[in-house]
Amino acid sequence: MNDTNLTTAEATAEATAETTTAEATTAAAERLIAEFRSLPATSDRKPEIITELDANAHALPFLVSVVADPGEYDLARVESATVLRLWPPADPTLRHEAGRALLSALRDPEDDLVRQYAAMSLAPYTADPVVATVLNTTARADQDPLVRDSARFSIEEAHRLQETGAGGP
Repeated sequence: MNDTNLTTAEATAEATAETTTAEATTAAAERLIAEFRSLPATSDRKPEIITELDANAHALPFLVSVVADPGEYDLARVESATVLRLWPPADPTLRHEAGRALLSALRDPEDDLVRQYAAMSLAPYTADPVVATVLNTTARADQDPLVRDSARFSIEEAHRLQETGAGGP
């Protein structure tokens, strides 16, 4: 009977620790997002903040909004695209939004570097037929050879992810 109580107590302690960790992660994301929003448009701190948000699932909706915003600092958009490539959202709705935000960035005529990183970051989102079609078209016909090469990289990466089952939903 004591073993059962001990197991229950351990499980309760573990659940409490997980809750505390999740709350701390959320608070850290909220603090960094608030700092990001308070900075001047071209602050070099913005890409650093995005890097600090790496792998923080609570920050993914914010990163999607950064990628989608053509008025946002280009290096922050590049970093956000990279994080979305490495840590695609598990939530299907947010994953769809992330793919569409990257497509929006890919179509941005003002910034080739953002376009390159957007193309490179689309591999986890190719289950969306629109993403797959645009990526294939970009790989064949984009005027910028670096964007074309980035799209080709993403297509190869999408195939690898599908073969290994690591591509997610």
